[in-house]
Amino acid sequence: MNGLCSPFNRSPYDTDGWPVSGPLLLALTLIAVYWLARVGRAARLSLRPAQAWWAVPGLALLLLAALLELPALFGVGAALLLLSEFAPAAFTPAPADLPGRWAQAGWPLVGVVLGAGLLTALPGAPAAEQAALLPLGAASLLAGGAGLLGALLIPPLHRRAPLGFQVRWNRTVTPEWPDLSVTVTEQGAYLKNVSGRALRLAGWSPAGLNAWYRVRGPGGTPLLELRSGQEALLPVTAQDSGVRVWYAPLRADEAHLFRADWTPPARAESRVLN
Repeated sequence: MNGLCSPFNRSPYDTDGWPVSGPLLLALTLIAVYWLARVGRAARLSLRPAQAWWAVPGLALLLLAALLELPALFGVGAALLLLSEFAPAAFTPAPADLPGRWAQAGWPLVGVVLGAGLLTALPGAPAAEQAALLPLGAASLLAGGAGLLGALLIPPLHRRAPLGFQVRWNRTVTPEWPDLSVTVTEQGAYLKNVSGRALRLAGWSPAGLNAWYRVRGPGGTPLLELRSGQEALLPVTAQDSGVRVWYAPLRADEAHLFRADWTPPARAESRVLN
């Protein structure tokens, strides 16, 4: 066992001045870069970290486990990383009333400066202090960097004109992962926003028809926006075989098209299941 290369079978304070091994630092750095890239991609979709923030203490515990030679902390840190990656609410929609970008960047900048300062002081610090400086500095730098990405990459919310009939003839985008879901009932087709963000609505049409209707709520009220988790009711008939819905994300100008097709209830007896 003494010949194995592990962060737990070496002294936490090596003579080269670094408290943990190079391979471990490289692995944790790659994890941090991946997480920051994930935060950046989410920010472009107007999403902010929620349970994804567990990655910050998770990485700090991985460092602390190597410094204190406590494998149990390594397991806790790995569990927090998995939680940040696979939690259902890892990211949530950014609120509509966000302040300006530079106003949002204030506290993240403090975190970046603090983390960089702690890591800069690490080589000359006493060995006993390095166990605290390294995890704290890395966590501050990581959290501040994520905050800066959110402040700089989340698109600003501008007041946009309501979507209208013209979007039916304009170029549309069909997302790889649907923003909407539809449930067909006797009352009609219930349209639900499953994107995790608010959507601006233009109109809808039954499949195969050259029609244009306003999207309305279950009570008949016209809807210009569908909040996350909110439902609308499309009054389809037993002869309709699908719907087409035109919409756009709250912070985007390009129109999106949602398509849903099914076997009409009037022909349900002739449906063939594969």
